Amino acid sequence: MNYFAAVLPLLIGAVLDSILGDPYSLPHPVRLVGRLISRLETFVRSRMGGHLRAGGVLLAVTVLIISAAVPLGILILCYSVNIWLGAAVEGIMCYYLMAAKCLRDESMKVYRAASKGDTEGARKAVSMIVGRDTAVLDSKGIIKAAVETVAENTSDGVTAPIMYMSLGGAVLGSFYKAANTMDSMIGYKNEKYADIGRFAAKLDDVLNFIPSRLTALAMIVCAPLVGLDGKRAYRIWKRDRRKHASPNSAQTESACAGALGVQLAGDAYYFGELHKKEFIGDPVRDIENEDIPRANRLMYAASALVFMVSAAVRAVIVGGIL
Repeated sequence: MNYFAAVLPLLIGAVLDSILGDPYSLPHPVRLVGRLISRLETFVRSRMGGHLRAGGVLLAVTVLIISAAVPLGILILCYSVNIWLGAAVEGIMCYYLMAAKCLRDESMKVYRAASKGDTEGARKAVSMIVGRDTAVLDSKGIIKAAVETVAENTSDGVTAPIMYMSLGGAVLGSFYKAANTMDSMIGYKNEKYADIGRFAAKLDDVLNFIPSRLTALAMIVCAPLVGLDGKRAYRIWKRDRRKHASPNSAQTESACAGALGVQLAGDAYYFGELHKKEFIGDPVRDIENEDIPRANRLMYAASALVFMVSAAVRAVIVGGIL
């Protein structure tokens, strides 16, 4: 039983992500998946314009198969040569699937610009990490958008990939990341994407159902460890966790809002269209710029807890096989 070899890919991925973050200057598998999605979308719209729902299923299945088959083939080859070579290569793959440092770095760009009073710079920075229209946001709206992004993507971008990698390594992690990328690109409920992105959006909801809830619980447990309010995080989570069109997004947003003592969500514009949303959390105080690093500390603490549990699960499941 080689428990260390089982956990090593996760350890390598976490260490590389904490040091390097997103390698913007290098080819990134997720960006390659994004290009594949764009090209398949163009193909489906041109060849299956009258059957976009079926085309969306075809698009999604094709992306998922390719996204899982490529790392599977590479890892079969590497592990057949040597278990440590396989673990090292899989560790690099896991690194590309984690996004904690990237999430922190991008949100802190908003924080630094806002700290200087540069509202336009903060607006530009937040526009890079949110899907909503940012032109209509005031300074507090910009900060709130950044905090919401950190809260929601703690699950989507960090803990959910870790959970899936603990069960199925980089192959299952890549499968999840491809589904999540499709949702972020074509999973919108507007006229353009309602049909072609329907399957991708539903699949993402299913895949994130359990991770989002476990991540919210991890946030609640870790909130006191980073100087935030764990009791209020639990209370707001219980009350507001379903206040979102998505079955998952409000899980972590409500836990974060409660821990910080601020109110998140509310109406937002997407592609020029107003979307009515309920508020999440109580306005115990006004949101402030310091809430961005606070949200990041909560993200890291919850992610560390999930990582430790996931590593233990992987050691038990995979360590007994190797």
